[in-house]
Amino acid sequence: MRVDLFDFVLPEDNIALRPASPRDGARMLVVQPESEEPLSDHGVLDLPSFLRPGDALVFNDTKVIPARLEGLRRRGEELVTQVSVTLHMRTAPDRWKVFARPARRLKPGDRINFGHDSNSCLLGALDATVEARGEAGEVTLRFDLAGPALDEAILAVGHIPLPPYIASKRPEDERDRTDYQTVYAREQGAVAAPTAGLHFTDRLFASLDAKGVERHFVTLHVGAGTFLPMKADDTDDHVMHEEVGEVTAGVAKRLNAVKARGGRIVCVGTTSLRLLESAADIGGAIHPWSGPTGIFITPGYRFRAADALMTNFHLPKSTLFMLVSAFCGLETMQRAYAHAISQGYRFYSYGDSSLLFRNIP
Repeated sequence: MRVDLFDFVLPEDNIALRPASPRDGARMLVVQPESEEPLSDHGVLDLPSFLRPGDALVFNDTKVIPARLEGLRRRGEELVTQVSVTLHMRTAPDRWKVFARPARRLKPGDRINFGHDSNSCLLGALDATVEARGEAGEVTLRFDLAGPALDEAILAVGHIPLPPYIASKRPEDERDRTDYQTVYAREQGAVAAPTAGLHFTDRLFASLDAKGVERHFVTLHVGAGTFLPMKADDTDDHVMHEEVGEVTAGVAKRLNAVKARGGRIVCVGTTSLRLLESAADIGGAIHPWSGPTGIFITPGYRFRAADALMTNFHLPKSTLFMLVSAFCGLETMQRAYAHAISQGYRFYSYGDSSLLFRNIP
């Protein structure tokens, strides 16, 4: 499909630079393609009223790490060069794939010293060697530290990698360390937050428990590729960056039981949806899963696991707007986004939410 089919004009005023306070105070647009009222305006706290006892919410419990590192490249006796990298995917205890700027100035064998902009580097050196340089600014780094020691060093010297549409308008601050993390985050490794989950609070969980809605957790470590613009003109020419995830045997079994008794699986965020769709077979059964997935969902895809999706509002011509268009239909989502813009909904990572019910062909 042509990528420009997924374009729309978004006013700058609709881009959220801070989250709603309290978290569950955000608005929520409910999209029900097969309903007499396909679009309706609500709040996140209304979520339980759209679910039934026995439904299951599926959350991504990945935890964002301060994955943006500022460093100095050193090559022999040459002058040093400042570089900025964003961790993308861990491939070994001491290795990460990263997106680097300026990548063209890096060559295999170069040494990079990180943490020069912070006194926290006194806790220990964080140095790395460039192992390889790939396409589109991707570089493989081998750090001198490994395992938990590397994790601690990254926490000490790293910065929260705010999305470009926020970072271009204001600097990161201490509030972001809390705001850009779900309250149930547990498994460290994400470069970006699974932002649909940022709206959940203990108060909202209590309401869902009272309604009899189950909650289950999967893990997909969101990579920096989620921020990259699509450069292809046709979706057939786009290749997704892979992200590593896991669906445990226990969670797979419990979700299959939900489906068997007529309950609905409601994915909180596109990350949990993409992971479940990767783990489901053609008949809809969910299997244990561990490893990378590069699933790319566009209109025409037949969903196997997810019945509903709670998600924020996405960028024009993004893979995520393509995903929600596949879920509810392109024309439906074009109308939904036009409505959201006209009604002043707040877009992107810190923005408002939507609850989408799948369009069943």
